[in-house]
Amino acid sequence: MDIQRPDLLQKKRRRQATLAGIGLSLVALAAWGLSRLEPAAPSVERSTVWLDTVREGEMLREVRGPGLLVPRELRWIAAQSPARVERIVLQPGAAVEPDSLILVLDNPEVEDQLLAAEAAFRAAEADLAARGMELESQLLDRRANLAAVEADQEGARLQAEAEQELHERGIISAIQFRRSELQARQLGVRLDIERQRIATFERTIAAQLAADRARLKQLENTLELRRKQADGLQVRAGIAGVLQQVAVEEGQQVPAGSNLARVGRPDQLIAELRVPETLAKEIVPGQQARVDVRNGVVPGRVIRIDPAVREGAVQVDVEFAGELPPGARPDQSVDGTIEIERLDKVLHVGRPAFGQPNSATTLFRVDPVSGIATRVPVQLGRASVSVVEVVRGLAPGDQVVLSDTSAYDEHERIRLR
Repeated sequence: MDIQRPDLLQKKRRRQATLAGIGLSLVALAAWGLSRLEPAAPSVERSTVWLDTVREGEMLREVRGPGLLVPRELRWIAAQSPARVERIVLQPGAAVEPDSLILVLDNPEVEDQLLAAEAAFRAAEADLAARGMELESQLLDRRANLAAVEADQEGARLQAEAEQELHERGIISAIQFRRSELQARQLGVRLDIERQRIATFERTIAAQLAADRARLKQLENTLELRRKQADGLQVRAGIAGVLQQVAVEEGQQVPAGSNLARVGRPDQLIAELRVPETLAKEIVPGQQARVDVRNGVVPGRVIRIDPAVREGAVQVDVEFAGELPPGARPDQSVDGTIEIERLDKVLHVGRPAFGQPNSATTLFRVDPVSGIATRVPVQLGRASVSVVEVVRGLAPGDQVVLSDTSAYDEHERIRLR
């Protein structure tokens, strides 16, 4: 007969519960372990990224900017007055001397104004001469009157002296003597007045003639202006060089002051570089520069920095220290590099794609053994065209990724293969 054993059933249930608990614990432990694992690093082809090695030593800080070759001596010829372009005598590229005729303009009003100014000047000149002769004649009349008064006064004085002796002898009466003495004194006062009148008249003559000469000078200036305007209808180069540009066409109406032509000296060129305003603050005159003129690199030095900012750039003029290669010509595009300073014994590396000077960033540092690149914080310092100073975060010999890694911003590691 069967005997029931309840204790065996209980042992079996305990064993099953224990095994179930162990299984659940193992599952939980595996889940926890999987959650602690880092995501797999994405693989990147080594040939598709830009790598560079951190170095310690001299670092040359430079600033680069594009620009143009322009003549050192440049002259824009402007219209002296409104006119119509009658004829273009020379075309761009022609060699010119100061008196070379470039354009012929036409304006009948300018010729009429010149004739009127000449007539007014000649008339004023004749009026001045006539006025001077008239005033001189009046002055001579006054001087003749003065001479007559002087003669009368002298005669009265002599008569008074003679009658004084006769009066002392009792030959003539005292009244007659006093009358002669009074007449001599009156003529003396009149003589002084006449002298003062002549002096005043001479000053009046000088003032009147000065006023007339001022008016004549004004008319002369007007005449000179009209002559310049008339001469300006014959547009000449003004300097020796090459005609670079004719900015008008035949038959075109041009207002006064508009540019007509440009003449430059092609044998004396400088480079006008456009440097970003954020980099131009450290440029000073005298710094060394190199200018790539497409068929050679020519050394030079900074001679001027424009104080104004135009379209985010500052113009920097560079004077060449050597001969320009054949073929260099005005308005030719160039690239210039200006040396700012040389830094000794500093850590530096190539400039990262998005690394700004004096800023904190992160770079992928490559493990040479495993090929795993790990993101590390880096503090950057002073920068040049292609290199930047490393303040902290990297050591000499470290290899870092400098190319754009924005596609891996969510990853702390990448694998180079």
